Amino acid sequence: MKKSRLIVICLLLLMVITGIVFAAEFECKGDRIERNGSTWGYAKKYSSSDYRIEKGSYTIAFVKKQGSKWRIEDTGNNTLGWLNGNTIEKVNGYSWTSLSTAKSLCNGPDQIAAAIWVLKQHNKL
Repeated sequence: MKKSRLIVICLLLLMVITGIVFAAEFECKGDRIERNGSTWGYAKKYSSSDYRIEKGSYTIAFVKKQGSKWRIEDTGNNTLGWLNGNTIEKVNGYSWTSLSTAKSLCNGPDQIAAAIWVLKQHNKL
């Protein structure tokens, strides 16, 4: 009886620790982006399908629908990456990572999660 109780306690602790370790750093709530529970910025829709990502009072990136892909660009209109289905691609079209990797960083819409991941890779957060 004591051994099974210890196993249950260990499993519960493992679930709690795993949940904390693998919780997304960013989370979208409406157009607000939270980081560790506080407002970090916003992902505002500015056309029928395009988004502007703001941090504080500054725009730091755009996410634009282009055909079946999403183009992630900085404020200088430089393309930083692409969301193509479930794959995030580099500018040259080579696969960079999966959308699930981006979702582990940012719990939100696919295109916003991909943008946050790409911005992090470019040290633009």
